[in-house]
Amino acid sequence: MCSVLSLLLVFLLFDAALGGDPYAYIDWDVSFISAAPLGVKQQVIGINRQFPGPTVNVTTNWNVVVNVKNNLDEPFLVTWNGLQQRKNSWQDGVLGTNCPIPSGWNWTYEFQVKDQIGSFFYFPSINFQKAAGGYGGIIVNNRDVIPLPFGMPDGDITIFIGDWYVKGYQELRKALEDGTDLGIPDGVLINGFGPYRYNESIVPAGITYETINVEPGKTYRIRVHNVGISTSLNFRIQNHNMLLVETEGSYTVQQNFTNMDIHAGQSYSFLVTMDQNATSDYYIVASARFVNASIRDVATGVAILHYTNSQGPASGPLPDGPNEEDIYFSMNQARSIRWNVSASAARPNPQGSFRYGEITVTDVYVLLNTPAQLINGQRRTTLNGISYIAPVTPLKLAQQFNVPGVYKLDFPNRMMNRPAKVDTSVINGTYKGFTEIIFQNNDTTVQSYHLDGHAFFVVGMDFGTWTENSRGIYNKWDGVARCTIQVFPGAWTAILVYLDNVGIWNLRTENLDSWYLGQEVYINVVNPEVNNKTELPLPDNAIFCGALSSLQKEQSHKFSFSDASFFLHSSNKILTGLLVVWLHILFFLL
Repeated sequence: MCSVLSLLLVFLLFDAALGGDPYAYIDWDVSFISAAPLGVKQQVIGINRQFPGPTVNVTTNWNVVVNVKNNLDEPFLVTWNGLQQRKNSWQDGVLGTNCPIPSGWNWTYEFQVKDQIGSFFYFPSINFQKAAGGYGGIIVNNRDVIPLPFGMPDGDITIFIGDWYVKGYQELRKALEDGTDLGIPDGVLINGFGPYRYNESIVPAGITYETINVEPGKTYRIRVHNVGISTSLNFRIQNHNMLLVETEGSYTVQQNFTNMDIHAGQSYSFLVTMDQNATSDYYIVASARFVNASIRDVATGVAILHYTNSQGPASGPLPDGPNEEDIYFSMNQARSIRWNVSASAARPNPQGSFRYGEITVTDVYVLLNTPAQLINGQRRTTLNGISYIAPVTPLKLAQQFNVPGVYKLDFPNRMMNRPAKVDTSVINGTYKGFTEIIFQNNDTTVQSYHLDGHAFFVVGMDFGTWTENSRGIYNKWDGVARCTIQVFPGAWTAILVYLDNVGIWNLRTENLDSWYLGQEVYINVVNPEVNNKTELPLPDNAIFCGALSSLQKEQSHKFSFSDASFFLHSSNKILTGLLVVWLHILFFLL
């Protein structure tokens, strides 16, 4: 006992002496597991044999080390939807920055959740694997010295909603490559489970559903993520108000909603008080938007909210959502979401102290998407007439090693009067430039867009075609800052983003089918002053592929955690050496 206490004291002294940001060490085994979320047995991607995967729960400024072992039969990458990876696009986990982790290999991500708070999620970024799962939640908590802009909840609940297909992701991927639409989804999952049998004529018997247990009178923070392929979903909890408090890292003006449209790739936090009398359980519903009634019956996920004193099961019709044809309702709801400019986030200063409406815009990009079209005989999607094709050598590695001919910095800032083409064209961003991006959706479905490495200000959206005069309706004061925004069909959405994060960053549609067919681009952000302060160096365990394959050492990137990993990742090697000396002294003394 004496030796254990002495050793513990040394660790505490060491940690106090370091005074650095803590480390979180996580081991993931990525593999296929069997599941039947809609009653049909199929392979899904599990992490540590969990579907959905485990939640990463850390505090702002922590260092996160995730050792990923790829036990799939094909390469794998995971990206961190909403984590900004400050100065470190090497860890972003997309094909523009990383070579995939080969089957049977492991690779270690290491990054800092710098100056961020909020609700995010991770998912596989390549090979259409997201359609098979592999996703999970990310929670970045406030430091204790930064107060929440609301009372401390009694509990924290994460909910994943998303459309789902019973076909395997390889089959879905092949259909897209062959020029076929995916068709309507086979259902909507809540936390990886199919719907509660609220209607025997719609929901077959034998499907396992999710039950969320709560205590009466308590208030829970419920984080909801749409991790599906492309379907916009309306989320609601029967007889309960949902107080919106945060979206993708920004505290919002608090307002009650009875339902919320959550589009592909988006995340929201609500405070929900269990204030009902619990005569029965309550429905939790996620139903498809902008579809006809027959499709909506299929594309509805239902879970159960169960009070500990509930007197019976939920029954009867589901709670009503908005009129399915009323797209104006959805746009007006989105416009109502505002930034809480008096709340602190990761730092003590208020969120709104950054007066984005007073900054001069440096560059303007109007990004136009259209329905999929044939380019060189293949069905492709585009932005400004360019369908992105990923090179075999990641953009970031090509930049680092001056590999010529991998990409071109010539992405047009407007739609060009020329035939659509497949190309690796990159936006040449201005470091610390304030960039205005307008997404113009000329497709027939809602598109969600996500930008890695940054949060952006949502300043306007409207139906019709964006013009210079559209800036007259911009919100230049409290537009919410987030990382994923919807663009309605026949409409536009405008964002402002401060490109202060050096790296190469993915700008993509979160509609997985459109993304897979080329609806993405990268933004290159380079500091013209060469120094080591605005970007971290190439990681020691980088995987090399394409034109740089010869640099790869076999399995050189392997890393296994041990008791020594605490020391190996210390930010102070001198104190590490002192600790080793102390341990040796203790060994002989005890």
